[in-house]
Amino acid sequence: MTSDRPRILYVSDLAYDARGRRYCDEDIYLTSRLRAAFGLAICHPLDARALMPDFDLVVVRNSGPVLGYQAEYQAFRAAAGETGARVFTELTGKGDAAGKQYLIDLFAQGYPVIPTVDRPGEIDRLPASEKYVVKPKYGADSVGLTVVDRAGLPRLDHPDLLVQPHVDFTYEVSFYYLDHDFQYALYAPRPDRRWELEPYEPDEADLAFAQRFIDWNDIDHGIQRVDACRTRDGALLLVELEDLNPYLSLDRIDADTRDRFVAAMTTSLTRLSDKPRGSRSGKPIRPA
Repeated sequence: MTSDRPRILYVSDLAYDARGRRYCDEDIYLTSRLRAAFGLAICHPLDARALMPDFDLVVVRNSGPVLGYQAEYQAFRAAAGETGARVFTELTGKGDAAGKQYLIDLFAQGYPVIPTVDRPGEIDRLPASEKYVVKPKYGADSVGLTVVDRAGLPRLDHPDLLVQPHVDFTYEVSFYYLDHDFQYALYAPRPDRRWELEPYEPDEADLAFAQRFIDWNDIDHGIQRVDACRTRDGALLLVELEDLNPYLSLDRIDADTRDRFVAAMTTSLTRLSDKPRGSRSGKPIRPA
C-alpha cells in the first residue's frame, strides 16, 4: 500500500452465500475502484476488531447478518467507540446497525412504517391480518424469518423477535443514499421476485418519504438504504432502514450512475479520512 494515501480496512464476507446475488462481486468491483485513491485491504468481519488499529478507515460493506456473530459485532462496535476509529458507515446510526428495535419505536411514534410490535400482548395494536411475519431483531436477508397465522403467535414469545402483519403490497422499492444525498432508486416490480430489481424514477413524494428517515437517522457519513413497500392504496411504508451493510445492487444501475456513486463514495471517504482520529461527532454509538 502506498504510504501517503489513506489506508482502508474493507470489511466483507466474500464467501457469504446470498440468495439470488453474489455479494462478493460487488465488493470486488468497489475495491478495484477505490484503490485508485486509497491503500486497501479486505478482511472478514471477525477479523476487523483486531486489524482496525493499523488502518485509517474501516469500511463495513457486505459483511453478512450479524445474527451469527453478535458478540463479536458488539465487541467491534465497543472497540471502535473506545478508540475513535473512523468507521464507514458510522456506528451512531439508529437503524439496522443497532438492530430492528427502531421499527417498533417508529411505529409507536406514528411514522409510516409497517406496523411492528415485539410482545404477544401487543398484537391487538396491529391491523387484523390472516398471516403475520415474525423475524429476529438482528436478522438480515430474511434469515430466521417465518410466516405464521394468529394461532401460531403465542409459541413465538421471545424478546429478540418482532411481529408484523403480512402486508399486501404491489412492489418494493429501495432508495440508496450516501451521507445525506440521494444517489439512485431500484424496485422489484414482481413481489415474488424480490431481487429482480429495475431502475426506479422517484417523484417528489417518494423522495420526501425516504428523506424523512435519512434525516431521522442523522448519519454524517456512510451508506444508507431506505427499503419500502407500496401498498394497494398507493402509500409507502418503511420496511427497513439499512445503515449497517446494505447491498447496493450496483449491477442493476447504468455505468454513469455507478461512476457517480463511486466518485461520491471516494469524496466521502476522503473527507472522513481528514478528520482527526478519535474525533467525536457528539452522537453516541448505540448499543446493538
